[in-house]
Amino acid sequence: MSPKAPMYVRIFDTTLRDGEQTPGVSLTPEEKLGIGRQLARLGVDAIEAGFPISSEGEATGVKLIAKDGLSPEVYALSRANEHDIDAALKCDVGYVHVFIATSDLHLERKLKLSREQAVERAVQAVSYAKDHGLVVEFSAEDATRSNPEYLGAILKSVCEAGADRINIPDTVGVMSPPTMQRIVSSVRQTVREPISVHCHDDFGLAVANSLAGIEAGAVQAHVTVNGIGERAGNASLEEVVMALHQLAGAKTRIDTALLYETSRLVAKVTGVVVEPNKAIVGDNAFGHESGIHTHGISAAALTYEPFDPALVGRKRWFQAGKHA
Repeated sequence: MSPKAPMYVRIFDTTLRDGEQTPGVSLTPEEKLGIGRQLARLGVDAIEAGFPISSEGEATGVKLIAKDGLSPEVYALSRANEHDIDAALKCDVGYVHVFIATSDLHLERKLKLSREQAVERAVQAVSYAKDHGLVVEFSAEDATRSNPEYLGAILKSVCEAGADRINIPDTVGVMSPPTMQRIVSSVRQTVREPISVHCHDDFGLAVANSLAGIEAGAVQAHVTVNGIGERAGNASLEEVVMALHQLAGAKTRIDTALLYETSRLVAKVTGVVVEPNKAIVGDNAFGHESGIHTHGISAAALTYEPFDPALVGRKRWFQAGKHA
């Protein structure tokens, strides 16, 4: 990574919000609390506990987590309107993640709003949340498909209204790392507030795009355990963290020895199976079958492993198969 990349990167975990949007996943408030406690043990900086306005059960889960005294910041998701923010306030959270779409596609086809109307709504929502004592992270939904000048303008407006941090979501995962870098770099020239990136994995690039955004100056990554989430999922917490630690020389608060334990818990509670070849936490991530590989490992582990499996709570294993 370049010298401008931050040495410390915040981890914003959205397993309980965006991760729960995985088709077929529905967590009870108690299950959410159990995962939230594990995320706190793991060392995430922020937990997005849910979307309170969406249902009574969702609000109950958010409130349980907010009142549990966990060390991470606890966020509730809110659209850019007072009704949603009021629902978040009733959950006793101190942090709110406010969003509105900014691409012309979303504005015209989904929201039926002009660009000017979207700016007005965003500013009003941020101002309302700040007036009620909340810390605000503002997301420009579909930012990466938004007009660059308009994106800069709306982000500047919400920052002037008091937004504490802004988030650049690649909502449908269409970025490449160089393009993600350019967008984050451009936003950095427009606002002084800290920048987050929120990447989806539709082209298998969520982790790469998250790292590219951080290299360009973002200081926080939105992630989910095991990469679960809408469609092809989100940037994987364990992959982003280990890439930051091992490849980028960056630091996080994550206790990496708890990554595998956390992965197993989330897989068990959500019912979403972890593929065996999944990086870091898949069953085969530290398995060796080839005779050439097992011989190399027996001589020096680093010949065929990028790092010690114990760093992520794993053990290597060998299988005497056809290629042994």
